[in-house]
Amino acid sequence: MKVAGFTFIRNAVKNDYPIVEAITSILPLCDEFVVALGKSEDETENLIKEINSPKIRIINTVWDYKLREGGAVFAAQTDIAFNAISPDADWAFYIQGDECLHEKYLSLVKKEMEDNLNDKRIEGLLFKYLHFYGSYDYYGHSRRWYRREIRILRNNKNIHSYRDAQGFRWDGRKIKVKLIDAYIYHYGWVKPPEGLKNKIRNFNLFYHDDNWLAQNLPETFEFDYKNADRLIHFTDSHPAVMKKRIALTNWKLNINLNQLHKKMTFRRKILQKVEDLTGWRISEYRNYKIIK
Repeated sequence: MKVAGFTFIRNAVKNDYPIVEAITSILPLCDEFVVALGKSEDETENLIKEINSPKIRIINTVWDYKLREGGAVFAAQTDIAFNAISPDADWAFYIQGDECLHEKYLSLVKKEMEDNLNDKRIEGLLFKYLHFYGSYDYYGHSRRWYRREIRILRNNKNIHSYRDAQGFRWDGRKIKVKLIDAYIYHYGWVKPPEGLKNKIRNFNLFYHDDNWLAQNLPETFEFDYKNADRLIHFTDSHPAVMKKRIALTNWKLNINLNQLHKKMTFRRKILQKVEDLTGWRISEYRNYKIIK
């Protein structure tokens, strides 16, 4: 069984993405790793090279700003990395620049790839998610946060990244997947208020035009942590690759958790209650088809 990892990244230093941690968290499972490296204005390329792994292959790219609507440029860059994977790889493990896999899941994930290698019904493996928010001590748990996503795929070039690279499709249809008992840790929202302000402005550069940004996210825009809905205190361990970054944390999450819940609409409170009691997320968007 051969496994290839892949990702895309640009301006990881400027935007404070844990790309090194992301790559190294899944590197033990990979025989090769492809990085689509967008032309950056910082030391992102040096970060990748300093991992110093013979498995890593960098492909230099230039982001197409004509693909600004709806985050399509993210999907385009994902496809560049995926299409560069060696043809003899069986599985392709996708990781985004603000995600990590905890080392406690490495053996489980490897076994799932081995066990499902010859089951052609399974076109991908679906992971659960923890979305950390504001600090490393809390994660978002509500309908605002997607619960699952595909992160391992068959190495079949009929597959392509979908919309803004959150999911994948096979010739336009949903991929048939197995849900596995492993979590991806998402750290994209772990920043101080000024960092999240910059993240939102930079992120929306690839979703909206300049007029929209000027009206909705002016330079005077202030991030206030009020869109989390519900936060849960995290009492478990983080991936070992994140320990150094977490130790450098120099801010505290200044937020009233009870006030967050009060801001939920009555409808969302009812739907959340149903999910809490039954595990059923009513009208959940699923960019996949669970068959096993």
